[in-house]
Amino acid sequence: MRHFFALGWVWLISCGAAWAQAPQQPARFELALQPATSDVEVLPLPDSSVILLVHEETFSLKADKRYFQKLDAGLQPVWQKPLVVEREYELVRTCSEGAQVYALFQSMYRPTHLLAVHLNGRTGTIETSAFDTRISRDIFELKALSGRLFATVLVDQHLTILHLDLLTQQMRFLPSVYEQLPAQFTFLADSVTKRAAFVLTQTNGLKSRLQLKQLSQDGQLLRTEFIQAESERNLITAQLSPGDSATRLVTGTYTLRDPRYSQGLFAADLNAGTTPGGGRNSMRFYDFLSLKHFFDFMNPAREARIRERGARRRAAGSPMRLHYRLFMHDMLPTPEGYVMAAEVYYPRYRYSSYGGPMTTSYRQFDGYRTTHTIVCGFDRQGNLLWDNTFVLKNVETFDVQQTVRLRPLPDGRLALAYLDEEDIRYKIIDRTKPSPNDLLTPLRTNLAAKKEKVSYTLQEDLVTWTGTRFLAHGYQHVRPDKGTGRDVFFVNAVVFE
Repeated sequence: MRHFFALGWVWLISCGAAWAQAPQQPARFELALQPATSDVEVLPLPDSSVILLVHEETFSLKADKRYFQKLDAGLQPVWQKPLVVEREYELVRTCSEGAQVYALFQSMYRPTHLLAVHLNGRTGTIETSAFDTRISRDIFELKALSGRLFATVLVDQHLTILHLDLLTQQMRFLPSVYEQLPAQFTFLADSVTKRAAFVLTQTNGLKSRLQLKQLSQDGQLLRTEFIQAESERNLITAQLSPGDSATRLVTGTYTLRDPRYSQGLFAADLNAGTTPGGGRNSMRFYDFLSLKHFFDFMNPAREARIRERGARRRAAGSPMRLHYRLFMHDMLPTPEGYVMAAEVYYPRYRYSSYGGPMTTSYRQFDGYRTTHTIVCGFDRQGNLLWDNTFVLKNVETFDVQQTVRLRPLPDGRLALAYLDEEDIRYKIIDRTKPSPNDLLTPLRTNLAAKKEKVSYTLQEDLVTWTGTRFLAHGYQHVRPDKGTGRDVFFVNAVVFE
């Protein structure tokens, strides 16, 4: 018996060691910058190089210093190219397509004036294009397709697309996409098919459906189709699979009543045809209660109570209504099909009161908290193969945004990670198998194993790179064991094996 327990402990320790194998950080690059006087955009390229767009404020009559910095796969400097932009312009969005990098600037004094900058990431050649859009607008998203830019903008309380053709220096709004708030849509720029696709949410107040629009690279409408459910379910939002149009999978969230909250997930093979009622032959629904790991962020007793209550309601013919908000990532192709990831979040409020005899209470919005990220594997027909969850810690943001990044590993597992100040929090997912949610490793401040301490880490973020690699970046004040501390913008290579 004693021998049996000894073997058991050896097995547990070996499994824990495999789970806890920390990612490597083989390279680090630093710029002597402070967050109050600079701004840096990090754009990974598919050839394993990295482009930095650096802005250093001068606080003088001289123009601010802007330049592109290229780093190789080892984060060593390759070249630096100055970027001349008039002081009135501020950077609003960046994106890349292959080795081509794009930056969109907007005038602070004339918001209708835009300046598009194109950098060839191989040669360092820079080209600029000026546009007068005639109407002031907010710009939310920027994507590139075959040298054209698609900018999601707000015009007269409507979301639409501004198409900027840098080759012909022409711009236009796309009339095929013009949705009144609070409409929402997701946008896929597919470099494989050379097409753009929008999935729009439409509602009449009682039922909601999705409208899929496919556009050519020059903004021409190619196809429109509707996605709806023939039941009490209403579709909220969705993502379209990238790549070859021979496989077209759409995955998203659905609700039973309130369009703010998700009840579960749906998936549909768009090539499988429609029913007489307009539904999809292949549409499948997966209530969160049917997922194995969705409630991992709860303690076991609370999860058991929710599942028990859900089972009672289902047996009575009245499903329990769930109230979750999901922010969906772009789908990731896999040998089996696709991986869908979504972050579960909720708004936070601060409650205050003031006054004398007549006390008045009010609440103030205080940002969002993200509790966990669900990850689901689907085949190409939309069948759910597995699900898992990454429970998050200390994730609070003022805007809804993507926090967790995901990369596939050679053995079929998935590495999920995000930055929590100077720590990398991560999880390795092997389909539906349980694994730890609390793994972390500190960011390295040097490659020579010197003793250093970090006083602060600000504006930290993690982005996907190539293969099994990520890029961690942000600002730090680093204090060595001896000598003077340094303020830096850092870029660390983070590699999972």
